[in-house]
Amino acid sequence: MLASIANMASYRLAELTPDNIGEALRLEVGPGQDTFVASVADSLAHAYVSPSAWPRLVYDGDAVVGFVMANFEPYHEIEELQCGIWRLLVAAHAQGRGVGRFAVEAVATEARRRGQSRITVLWVPGEGGPQDFYERMGFTITGKLFGQVVGAKQI
Repeated sequence: MLASIANMASYRLAELTPDNIGEALRLEVGPGQDTFVASVADSLAHAYVSPSAWPRLVYDGDAVVGFVMANFEPYHEIEELQCGIWRLLVAAHAQGRGVGRFAVEAVATEARRRGQSRITVLWVPGEGGPQDFYERMGFTITGKLFGQVVGAKQI
């Protein structure tokens, strides 16, 4: 656990730019995990048409190790989509090092900065999916939406 906390100190978020888009598009999850997370390319296409999307890369030093995309639209008619994580992808080689935890905490920090007190996340259910991770992060299952599980967390 201490190694994970020490590693988190070197993580940082960055906006996507022409200089890092290639690295972002090359991010790959572990075997079988692509069933549970959309690609960065699909996520960026979604962000392009959703002005409230907040896509960011996670860096460990100079290396891209993850991608997170949140949404901040406090007046969205669907409460579960008002403030939360839309996508979270951690590179296969960086899993188990606190990258996902860092990304969730970074979204929570941004949400608090925007005056929010709750974040949500949707995930595809199934064996090998991210449910255990999100529950360890303090999300409680609140229902289903679009065939996905919805988790919420007070921040």
